[in-house]
Amino acid sequence: MAMEENLVDDLRAAQKAEHANDAGFLWEFWYPAARSVEIRGRGLVKAMLLEVPLVLGRTDDGKAFALRDACPHRGIPLSYGHFDGKNLECSYHGWKFDGCSGQCVEIPSLTSQDKLKVERIFAGHYPCVEDDGYIWVYLSASAARAPEIPDAPKLAKFSEKYKSTHLSCDLPSHIDHGIIGLMDPAHGPFVHQSWFWRSRKSIHEKAKQFEPIPYGFRMSTHSPSTNSAPYQLLKKITGAAVTTTIDFILPNMRTEEIRSGKLWFSSLTTVTPVRRDLSRIDFLAAWNVPLPVTVFRSFAKTFLRQDQETMIRQAEGLKFNPKLMLIDDADRPAKWYFALKANLIEARRTGSEMVHPMDGKVTLRWRS
Repeated sequence: MAMEENLVDDLRAAQKAEHANDAGFLWEFWYPAARSVEIRGRGLVKAMLLEVPLVLGRTDDGKAFALRDACPHRGIPLSYGHFDGKNLECSYHGWKFDGCSGQCVEIPSLTSQDKLKVERIFAGHYPCVEDDGYIWVYLSASAARAPEIPDAPKLAKFSEKYKSTHLSCDLPSHIDHGIIGLMDPAHGPFVHQSWFWRSRKSIHEKAKQFEPIPYGFRMSTHSPSTNSAPYQLLKKITGAAVTTTIDFILPNMRTEEIRSGKLWFSSLTTVTPVRRDLSRIDFLAAWNVPLPVTVFRSFAKTFLRQDQETMIRQAEGLKFNPKLMLIDDADRPAKWYFALKANLIEARRTGSEMVHPMDGKVTLRWRS
């Protein structure tokens, strides 16, 4: 029997547990800030994550860095300054900051009589790594970071030779709406109607098993839908069964692995909050399937455009704050997401162990 729940109440409950200014964002996680190719030479790149303005760059020895895009002196964005490959000079008063640490190294206006200790002044600095073609930034809500920072997300690859591609698009919505759209299993026949994928006529009942994993849940390894032509073609090429495994992991990540004999496809998709009313999808995929990058990008762009257009239309309705609902079983993953988020916030607040909303494997059924 379908059980209706109010999505707005779930969203507000999760947001209420955090500071009002956090807008429902999750801190102490890695987020993709920009593509690696955007940073050329000593050029600086502006970015915004969780409403935090950032300036990104790369030192002459190749190390990427991320600083808060505001000089601690008078607040002017550091991105207007000059970067010499090691230090970033503010355009207003010439204060210089080490790109990798944010430590102030020079204040030109100081005289020999001044007692201000330059080395005690820092521009806001965030841990930063470069991998899989992205600049990843670890965002903490306070200066007192955890002593151990986890590794940044990394795309799984299963052979030395493979093709890969990156795609992205903006969504005019809060991160929560973007994420539950990412994991929604029932919109495919309506949003993603394509000759190469599926149509309304292909709708049928499905049953998938899900299991809990740390900070998320997994659609257990299974045979993918028979109503999608790409899976049928892959099986014909290899003569082997096709399997897929899909994970969702807080704060914003969906991974998918498809295997058939020696052929494989792997993807990592994130929905990152830029502002409380704007999110961005970043999609990274790698594969050794005999499919040219140009062909795959064409198909993937179609998918992303369809999702983007749907979210733009949804935003028209959401601005009037309508009553929303989640139903079983198709929306159960969305319920798990809200519960995971709320439970993580509560665990951090109390210092207790995070309670997972799933107590074991469960089978969900829906039509799509």
